[in-house]
Amino acid sequence: MFPFFRRTVALFVLTSLSIPSWAGEIRLNDWAFNVDGAVYDFFAGDPMPGSGSFDNLTGLGTLEFQFSSPGTHSLIAFFNHEFAAGHNTFFNEYGEAQGTPGNGQSWQIDEPGLVFGTIYDNMLAGELANTNYIPESNPEDASLALGWDFELQAGEEALLSLVIGEQEPDADFYLSHSDPEMGAGFDEQSSLYFWGDLTITGGSVPVSGPTSLSILSLGLLTLVWRRRASLPRTARC
Repeated sequence: MFPFFRRTVALFVLTSLSIPSWAGEIRLNDWAFNVDGAVYDFFAGDPMPGSGSFDNLTGLGTLEFQFSSPGTHSLIAFFNHEFAAGHNTFFNEYGEAQGTPGNGQSWQIDEPGLVFGTIYDNMLAGELANTNYIPESNPEDASLALGWDFELQAGEEALLSLVIGEQEPDADFYLSHSDPEMGAGFDEQSSLYFWGDLTITGGSVPVSGPTSLSILSLGLLTLVWRRRASLPRTARC
């Protein structure tokens, strides 16, 4: 029931847009997260998970997530931004994937699931398609999703940082979302970039060394052996 409700509300918001005060700016229209199977959704009224310097209006900034329990973990982040949709519509956008995904990393660029896209449903299922369905040659309403699957051993901790910005990053893998008519005078292209970094620390288990009791026992045995070795043969009988 909820996906249908989300589609209905989101479509109403988009189709009723006029030129607002934020025309010419990037606006975050929709977001959702799947964190270890727990779903957080903008249209459900959920608070955005994570911490950091993230602007909920523009959808630009950094979000951080920490994990510490041993076992498998997963996170998928879905974002649907709009570029001055009230001026130049919302179906002239496109996306690109740059670089090579890291181990356990997944991604998808797609229509946000309001009409035909599978990105939102795949986020709910915890499995992205690793496909760009909205390339420059086939513009539409574009949205982005990145995912990570990883495992922590005892004593390990993970920090997953998500970043959305207007400057192209120096990252091994990232997604971009562009509007060719959003820039100055609405005749220049504008883009945003979405990437993340997973850092796992700790988990080194110290090698067990000899205990004080075992060292003391070994010392006593050595002393006894040396005393016996130093005794005359007649004293040993």
